[in-house]
Amino acid sequence: MKSLANSRYFILLQVAIIPLCCGLLNWILIGTVYWQNWRTFGLASSIIVILSISNFMVNGSIVVPRLRGNNPEPAQYLTKTIRQYIGTATCSCLHFSLAYFIYQWIDLPGFVPDPLRLMFCVLFTLLTDAVVTVSYENIYNFGAWQQSRQEVETLSKAQLQAQLDALRQQVNPHFLFNSLNTLTTLIGEDPQKAETFCYELSSVYRYLLRSNEAALVPLTNELEFINSYYHLLKTRHGDAVTLVTHIQPGLKALHLPPLTLQLLLENAVKHNVILPEQPLTITLRTTEQQRLTVSNNLQRKPHRDMSNGVGLSNILIKYQTLNLPAPVIEDDGREFRVTLPLV
Repeated sequence: MKSLANSRYFILLQVAIIPLCCGLLNWILIGTVYWQNWRTFGLASSIIVILSISNFMVNGSIVVPRLRGNNPEPAQYLTKTIRQYIGTATCSCLHFSLAYFIYQWIDLPGFVPDPLRLMFCVLFTLLTDAVVTVSYENIYNFGAWQQSRQEVETLSKAQLQAQLDALRQQVNPHFLFNSLNTLTTLIGEDPQKAETFCYELSSVYRYLLRSNEAALVPLTNELEFINSYYHLLKTRHGDAVTLVTHIQPGLKALHLPPLTLQLLLENAVKHNVILPEQPLTITLRTTEQQRLTVSNNLQRKPHRDMSNGVGLSNILIKYQTLNLPAPVIEDDGREFRVTLPLV
């Protein structure tokens, strides 16, 4: 939590309250002589202002951060606020009671020691601290509520955009057009291969249409889908594209957002040259840290697609929406890697 002494709200409260409180405290401790004798007024005002600034710094930088800690959970809010009030009120009472003894020690003109005035000074300090604590907490919590609401709205918009982009990926007309062209060619050349291609194509679109039913899917489901998707790519590009998988069996039950692997494969195919003499190799590899790394050799097309980065942005938004650790994207000029956390 940001130091209270650096809080804009707390500083504004102190600027508004300190001058008034200094005058009232001196009036309580000294009496009307405080307003009638300029020497008494100047000396007492200087002392009480120094004590007020010291109290402000100690409370704001030490007492409150230690007693309140980080932003409390709702169940802890009342307890921490009470602890904060007790701490700040104690510190304030010690500071302003010290003024009473300083005035007595320096023999302030017009000051007559009176324990009753000291008691009223303590009561006034307790009341003022209560007002400051309640005011600050209300202003602070209102600001935190506004910030939280803004974050929720921003996240909701990002989630809607991600859903829209995912829908666009599901009905990608170029992918469907290319697949149908391949199927048309296969029907005349190799009916058996065409039948297999048609089966894999239906599996791909069946998975695409059901991908929004769950926020997370098992890795094994994604791998089965990717095998069908890769079959379509392999049929179209032949030996120019290769998928290599090194998946630990024990990690297949872990989860990740649906269509994540498809977006990464599509990103690799879309932005790299794929030729028999320049084959594209895509590798899926799990690690002991429960991560899945998707990598491919880099051989970028001369004219890069204007949509470059959209698929990666969708993946990052999905992980952020689900409050999952963010994927790590690396590009060393020879290989492009995306490391995905599995949950």
